[in-house]
Amino acid sequence: LMRRLLEAASVPQPHFAPVTAGSGPSVAAELGFPVVLKPTGLSASRGVIRADDPAAARRAETRIRTMLKEAGWDPDQQLLAEEYLAGTELVVEGLLLDGALEVLALIDKPDPMEGPFFEETILVTPSRQVAFAQQAAISLARDGAAGLGLRSGPIHAEVRVSPAGEVRLLEVAARSIGGLCGRALSFGLLGESLEVLVLRSALGMPTMDTRPARPATGVLMLPIPATGILDGIDGLDHVRNLDGVDDVTLTITPGKRVVALPEGDRYLGFVFAGGADAESVEDTLRHAAALLSVVVDGEAVPVAPGR
Repeated sequence: LMRRLLEAASVPQPHFAPVTAGSGPSVAAELGFPVVLKPTGLSASRGVIRADDPAAARRAETRIRTMLKEAGWDPDQQLLAEEYLAGTELVVEGLLLDGALEVLALIDKPDPMEGPFFEETILVTPSRQVAFAQQAAISLARDGAAGLGLRSGPIHAEVRVSPAGEVRLLEVAARSIGGLCGRALSFGLLGESLEVLVLRSALGMPTMDTRPARPATGVLMLPIPATGILDGIDGLDHVRNLDGVDDVTLTITPGKRVVALPEGDRYLGFVFAGGADAESVEDTLRHAAALLSVVVDGEAVPVAPGR
């Protein structure tokens, strides 16, 4: 529905087509490889798979439909195939006030998300994209929200910026940034949280100072590298003592079963950092990632993006 509403509003986005049961390879071929196949009702990148040829599209469709069945959904429901867009991702975090968009943060995803699965790693604000790409992202978020009929409340929009500088909207949702990532954002002299701004807006209270409280902040999302029993995460004490690291929060405790993407929909935790500029924050988070290993079923796997 979102894709069709954006299409009706002439918002630039990936080309797309519905996938009925068994039609994944032919639909993908018609769109042109590579494509991204995804379910329409799951979240957190669950079931989102890139396919580079008909055989991969067939495998991806089968895998997604198996996931739907295991989740209690109709496995034969319509899926979505989308054109894969090369490039980097940029996030627009904002508040709609009677249709007007107030941008709270522009957030870079400095690691390329190329598939076959689309695992989040590092998020950093302020954005270091060129001014044109930033303004295009804001315009797409505004137009996308209007196309979906959104008027008030938080929005979270994601765009892709191609190597040639073309900007297209991946999604816009009536929510704030997911997981605990919002903790990386604070506003005004008092360092108010994103949640406070959203609640004040919902209650019709006057807008507070929405300028960033700190020059630059970011978060490292700790991925689940393999399915099995989580034994632990090595290196946490070293990371907590790093200059620039604000906090380390774990959301899954050792001894629990964990499920990796694309079947999984959770992260092990989050490392939050701040600094004088986006470059130093990214460096801190990459240093943190390099110090961490996740141990699943007795096997240690490095966290560092690009492993």
